[in-house]
Amino acid sequence: MKGNILLISVLITGLSAGLFYAWQVSVIPGTRKLTDAAYLASMQSINLEILNPWFFVIFFGPMLLMIVSSIGLYKTGHTEIFVWLILAAINYTIGTIGVTAFGNVPLNNALDILDLSTLSLDELRETRLAYEAKWNLYHFIRTSFAVISFGLLLWLTKIHFSNTIH
Repeated sequence: MKGNILLISVLITGLSAGLFYAWQVSVIPGTRKLTDAAYLASMQSINLEILNPWFFVIFFGPMLLMIVSSIGLYKTGHTEIFVWLILAAINYTIGTIGVTAFGNVPLNNALDILDLSTLSLDELRETRLAYEAKWNLYHFIRTSFAVISFGLLLWLTKIHFSNTIH
């Protein structure tokens, strides 16, 4: 059972890293081509739609499953794997969840309360300039940490299953 939880941890972390990576290489370049008003309106819309159960599962699931899996591995004496799994969990929690909570979300909340229809073209431009570069930087950081966590999980899964087979 512990191996199954580890595999599910790998899968769900891969989904999270994949979502952030796909956003980094497709959505961000696409939104750079939008007008200021269209960009801000699209981000307001996305910020509302992303808050759904499927996103929450792949966003918070890796942290929870890595913790559950690490406890199981520790109890069964797989201490080398346990240490790497804890590092992956800390990496994901701080670098992906933490950066999102303290970086992207406050920017999203500030944007979401704006009535874009009341802003002048200059105000739209200023708002975009204050939002976009910071949001994209935070997104790049959380993407990097999610990918690193996924890589760590792949590596330690290989070690775990090669040790249990031999």
